[in-house]
Amino acid sequence: METNLYNRVVATVLGIATVALGLLALLNFLQEAHYSQPDDGVVWTEMQSKVLPGLIAEHVRAGGPGAQAGIEVGDFLTAVNDHTIEVGADLDRELKHTDVYGKAEFSIIRRGIFLDTPVIVYLVPADRDLFKLTRIIGLVYLAIGLYVLFRRWTAPRATHFYLFCLVSFALNTFHYTGRLDPLDWTIYWGNILAEALQPALFLHFAFVFPEESHRSHLRHRGRSRITPILYVPTLAVVGLHVYAMLFWQATFALRLRMDQIGIAYDTLYFILATVLFLRSYSKANTPLLRQQLKWLTRGTVLAVLPFTFLYAVPFLLGMPVPSLAQKLGELSLVFLPLTFSWAIIRYRLMDTDLIFKRGVAYTLASGTLVGVYFGAIALITELVHNRLPEAVREWGLVLTILITAQLFDPLKRRFQTWVDQVFDRHKYDYRKALVEFGRGLSSETDLDALLRSIVDRLPRTLLVSKVAVFMADPLQPFGHYRLAASHGLPPDLDAVDSELHLDRSDLNFLDLGFLDFDALDAQSHIFFENTQQTIHLPENQQSTAALLDLNYYLPCRVQDASQSAHTGPLHPGGHTRTIAVIGLGRTIGGDFLSSEDVELLESLASYIGIALQSASLYRRLEEQVAEFERLKEFNENIVESINVGILAVDLEDRIESWNAQMEAMYALSRKEAIGQPLTAVFPTEFIEAFDRFRHESGVHHLYKFRLTTRAGEARTANIAVAPLLSRDFVAVGRIVLVDDITERVTLEAQLTQSDKLSSIGLLAAGVAHEINTPLAVISSYAQMLTKQMKGDARLTPLLERITQQTFRASEIANGLLNFSRTGTTDFRETDLNQVIRDTLTLVEHQFKSARISVVMELDSLLPPIHGNSGKLQQVFLNLLLNAKDAMPQGGRLSISTVANGHVEAIISDSGGGIAPEYLKRIYDPFFTTKTAPKPGERRGTGLGLSVSYGIIQEHAGKINVESTVGVGTTFSLEFPLLRKSVHA
Repeated sequence: METNLYNRVVATVLGIATVALGLLALLNFLQEAHYSQPDDGVVWTEMQSKVLPGLIAEHVRAGGPGAQAGIEVGDFLTAVNDHTIEVGADLDRELKHTDVYGKAEFSIIRRGIFLDTPVIVYLVPADRDLFKLTRIIGLVYLAIGLYVLFRRWTAPRATHFYLFCLVSFALNTFHYTGRLDPLDWTIYWGNILAEALQPALFLHFAFVFPEESHRSHLRHRGRSRITPILYVPTLAVVGLHVYAMLFWQATFALRLRMDQIGIAYDTLYFILATVLFLRSYSKANTPLLRQQLKWLTRGTVLAVLPFTFLYAVPFLLGMPVPSLAQKLGELSLVFLPLTFSWAIIRYRLMDTDLIFKRGVAYTLASGTLVGVYFGAIALITELVHNRLPEAVREWGLVLTILITAQLFDPLKRRFQTWVDQVFDRHKYDYRKALVEFGRGLSSETDLDALLRSIVDRLPRTLLVSKVAVFMADPLQPFGHYRLAASHGLPPDLDAVDSELHLDRSDLNFLDLGFLDFDALDAQSHIFFENTQQTIHLPENQQSTAALLDLNYYLPCRVQDASQSAHTGPLHPGGHTRTIAVIGLGRTIGGDFLSSEDVELLESLASYIGIALQSASLYRRLEEQVAEFERLKEFNENIVESINVGILAVDLEDRIESWNAQMEAMYALSRKEAIGQPLTAVFPTEFIEAFDRFRHESGVHHLYKFRLTTRAGEARTANIAVAPLLSRDFVAVGRIVLVDDITERVTLEAQLTQSDKLSSIGLLAAGVAHEINTPLAVISSYAQMLTKQMKGDARLTPLLERITQQTFRASEIANGLLNFSRTGTTDFRETDLNQVIRDTLTLVEHQFKSARISVVMELDSLLPPIHGNSGKLQQVFLNLLLNAKDAMPQGGRLSISTVANGHVEAIISDSGGGIAPEYLKRIYDPFFTTKTAPKPGERRGTGLGLSVSYGIIQEHAGKINVESTVGVGTTFSLEFPLLRKSVHA
């Protein structure tokens, strides 16, 4: 009760002080905005001479009023506006009397000579730009103080730190304007008091922190006695200012001396505070305390050193320092609250066991509510006093107070709930994160995704650098775990990652025997202060703890439904077992977790255990379902992968199964076929054949059955129809196997045709031999007659024509012999031009009949190639005949050869061209577009280009084709040179 009353009093005083100082700072700011102090831009100091008193110019600001008027350093000021100037107060009075933008006449002695005319100085407003920055710093102090006070209200030094921030706020926002009215005097003395209190409060804080619970009572009392002594210099500094104001003359020298005393006092106290923090840091015996003091010490050094060496020391010694460096040194003290607030919020600076039962935030809230409460009571009392009769006035007042109290209590609870959300945001955020994480855990059924979620969310929620989840092995006794997921582990363990599809159970070198949370004496969690020095563990477990480098291990326990008497002793807490263990390292900044964090994790571990158990059970169920699906898919894959069409029909002849081969062969998708009757899908011929053995048992076959698809394409197939039986050998339908042998039948026909062509070739060879003999006789006798009848003008031309035609017939016969000659694979030096001429001789008559003009551009210097003239003639013959077929209405055929690093023959026609979709298939065996030749064309076998392609490959050459529909086709044949040119 006494503590609550004390807290309320302190809260009320702090609230009043904060509001009062904030109001004063606001009024000071408004006054400064409406009143400007005149400035001449010159730094003056008193002349130490009784003969000729006055001021001497020590510094003239470049571009200022004094510099523009011509005042120089060393000028001696004796009067302003004909009023004698002896000390600084005289000058301030005259400048104030002249006011801003007024004209002041300065009487100057320069180098011992009075200037003939006064120096005219036009005064300007004093530069107060730095005040804007210091006011911002003051607001930062106040905001940090309020933030820390409301966020860490349980800390015993929160009030002390807030007082330091409040005084710093006043020091940086109070700037007297020189108007010297009551408000300005209040600001003046408030600034002096704040400047004296700030270092004392800071030194006091460093002197009493840390307030450890194990500190002896005698030692605590000793420090309590010393603490008041810290404020004696503060009173002395304030008293000195009061004495100077009452008894000493206001001079620039006095002002400088007082400023030097204040700066020396500030510097001394800040240095002493730094030493105390360093001493406490060196003697700290717990890791958490060392982390707290580490940031306090660093922040103090970061603030005090620049202030001391860039501002205090040069100011005290009168050393010249650049203005920017001086300002940086003066403003460096802002690092004090920034560092302290960072340590308080981020590193739980005052997170000790000594906390108040109720916090300052609730005290402030209660104080506000009490104020409103008593205000309402006063208002109601006034109404009762004026409206009710005097006889019932006292009873009415009591009744009114009781009713108001009853109505006010719900408002108080609502207000405190709002304070929880606004000013205790840290815990509120933790609770919110816990709820969101819990929802995610309850909705996640994928074990791997759940593990990834845990190791991803915990580092972001708690800002830890390392997280690991160890799953219990169900096939091993209690206490055996495997590393299931991790974040930030050492490289040796990070290599075993899910992305590499490696099993973490292979980490047999991890001895996790110390994770025995199922023992009767097991703790709620394990904490290793130094993972490299776990000497209480066996050697293998020490190596594991050092390798993992995790400081916290928390069990995830679940209800054990399989617990029985023969399974051993009960687990801690009843029929529970540890399903997993969560391991965590330090924070990203290298600090330990707070007790609040550990409590949160212990609560969260139970939810994680339940979620992991549910996900594990779900995974087992998924594995069983997946096994059934795998078997089903395996059977379906057999049906789908077989190169035979398979369909199944029920007893009503409706299609129930239709595999991919049937889709491709019959050009009907499975979706369209399933559920359709056979009569709606297959032609009448198939239905009639199918019905012939409907009522017969056994397997029935239809060999080389002509089946017309829905697209009108005729296919040849071997069809087998068999009964479809259930597991109980009951007929449930029939299964039909359709083996498409269309290509096979076509191939057999083509092979037959090839045999015929081979026979024809042999016959042509025989005929050619037989024809050559009479041709030779006819040629001989014709030549003899030509010689005898040489003078006969009528018969000689006829005999010569007979001779020419016999030679032509002989060439054709020899060409047929060369084309039909088989078994020769001899490669020799071959003239490609001669092969082209010999081949063209065979088809010359056909080209003339087809009205095709042939243009030959054969390179006369074409080098020979290594080849077989007979096979090459077959290639050119195929290309020439294809070109003739491509120009049924006549056209132009170009044949050329060229040598360019290789020997190349180019054959171009002006035919209809080859469609783009056929270009990739023209070399396939038995592929032909001449299935229905027009009159005058020949039916293709699909072997010409295929054989030609093989012959070109046999000659180590290349064959390329370019074709444009409606324009023509060009074949290019490339052969390597027989030997390198001498110019190569």
